[in-house]
Amino acid sequence: MIIVPVKDGETIDRALKKLKRKFEKTGVVKELRNRQKFTKPSVIKREQRLKAIYVQKLQSQEADN
Repeated sequence: MIIVPVKDGETIDRALKKLKRKFEKTGVVKELRNRQKFTKPSVIKREQRLKAIYVQKLQSQEADN
């Protein structure tokens, strides 16, 4: 459970902002969106492979500079 301590005199908007930030860090929303639809394991592997290639390409460009 995510708990957001609210200090005296702190606005609700700021507390909501903290809550949203904590949700973003834990990845709860991302996981919920992924669970709404079924993705085949082969598609997941393909996406991971393409992402790895992209990251590797970025790292090799950075090393060249």
